[in-house]
Amino acid sequence: MTVGQVSRRGRRWAFALVVVALLAELAVAMSATAVQQSPTIDEPVYVGTAVVYLEQHSLRYNPEHPPLGKLIIATGLAFADVHLDPAFAGDQAQLGRHVLYESGGDPSRLLLAARLPVMVLTVLFGLVVFLFARDLTGPAGGLVALALYAFSPDVIAHGSLATLDVPVAGFLLTSAWLLWRARRRPVRYLPLAGLALGAALATKMSALAAVPVLPLLVVLSVREARRASGANPDRRARLLEPLAAVAGVVLIAIAVVWISYLVVDPRLRWEPPSGLPAAHGVRALADWLPLPRPYRDGLRVQFGFEDQVWSGFLFGRRYSGPLWYYLPAALLVKTPLGTLALGLAGAVALVAVPRLRRAAPYVLVPAAVLLVAAMQSSRDLGVRYAVFVPIFLAVAAACVVDVVAVRRRWARVATAALVVFAAASSLRTFPYYLPYSNEAFGGTAETHLRLHDSNVDWGQDLGRLADRLGERYPHERIWLVYKGSGVPEAYGIDAGDPLTVPAGRVRGLLVVSDSAAVKADEGLRALIDGSTPIDEVGHAITIYRRP
Repeated sequence: MTVGQVSRRGRRWAFALVVVALLAELAVAMSATAVQQSPTIDEPVYVGTAVVYLEQHSLRYNPEHPPLGKLIIATGLAFADVHLDPAFAGDQAQLGRHVLYESGGDPSRLLLAARLPVMVLTVLFGLVVFLFARDLTGPAGGLVALALYAFSPDVIAHGSLATLDVPVAGFLLTSAWLLWRARRRPVRYLPLAGLALGAALATKMSALAAVPVLPLLVVLSVREARRASGANPDRRARLLEPLAAVAGVVLIAIAVVWISYLVVDPRLRWEPPSGLPAAHGVRALADWLPLPRPYRDGLRVQFGFEDQVWSGFLFGRRYSGPLWYYLPAALLVKTPLGTLALGLAGAVALVAVPRLRRAAPYVLVPAAVLLVAAMQSSRDLGVRYAVFVPIFLAVAAACVVDVVAVRRRWARVATAALVVFAAASSLRTFPYYLPYSNEAFGGTAETHLRLHDSNVDWGQDLGRLADRLGERYPHERIWLVYKGSGVPEAYGIDAGDPLTVPAGRVRGLLVVSDSAAVKADEGLRALIDGSTPIDEVGHAITIYRRP
């Protein structure tokens, strides 16, 4: 073995060790976060629905989301001591409460069991980020992308929850990566891309926004594969070959959606929920989708949500109805500055550098289309609806490495410094990833001044609140305004509701979720204004002293 071969082997081992270390950091950060957090608002619904899938094989709960994400959650619950009363007949919110808090199990252990499969999937998507970026720019670019992904506060925050946002984003990224690889081996990678697209569609309906984009990428990949092979088919074959490839990918994706429903209930028993909104105009096309009836009815449920008027909070202002710029503004607050700089520079490189331009449709276009679609939503409730942005942005950032490799040394140093800056920003917020904001907006402690809901306070800190009250304020009278799905009594919190008694009787400690505070009515606002803030929990709950 020559000295050069030894050197190359050593570099490969070094790269492999760094990849393992970054994935291990991601796993540790998510694990440390998951074990400390109580249920967020959406999790009990998904956990309860997953238990119904396991025990009753019924599709009646949570029809607004397809089954695959909840089936993934169910793989963890299958090994947990969880029981559902066969006579239970409540709604999906009551179902989650029943499973977690009333079935006799340990709610913390059940929740961790439900979160573990999503955490494992999030780590695997980290490998996809690395491989996608490595395919574009080489191993160094792959490491940059993986580092930005592994230290992303949004990825860690939502990848450690039993929710659907990271899984759907990861499946869409995987589909785009496999289509990029299909440019060289279409027979191998196009079917796999169809499986990944189907998994996204079977996890969350927001993935439908990618359906017009990915078939176009199939056409690009087939044409590139033909050019690479040197084949020169006739005009008819040049037309039919891409169409056949698109049809194959779409059919595989549709099959995955059908299978996800049939796994839950092979007989596909379904009774439409009462009050299902009618679909008119363009929305009526949903009834023509070649997908199971529960999927199409679930889409109508989503339309009903979109027709509601939701309140929002951005940069200290409460408002009704959506703001078209809400998601870009929230992403600007909640994405590390190093990631923003490298991601945007990488996006520019993808468009401006000829040798990278072929990758732009695979990296930038899906993310842009998904973001534009998400910006049309009436629900300004958090960057989790656009968690795909920092993921695709991490892949785009790898292209900076390709550019600086031919530049001066200072450019490589600047790139490394930005990666370290992004990692340091993430480490500083540990373990409070959900309320993270970057340094330009005051850091994690000030996120609640600019954003609300799942950006800051999604009900995740009941356990921490119980510990804080026990350590610092034992035997004090507690009044609690909590926004979340957890049950305070299950954590040993004995508190009254200050909104049900005259203000003069509210004395002692007033504990208010920050998301409740920003939407406070006159009664709660008067209580807060007449109190003195003395403590905070998880940068999401404020403790006040009442005179």
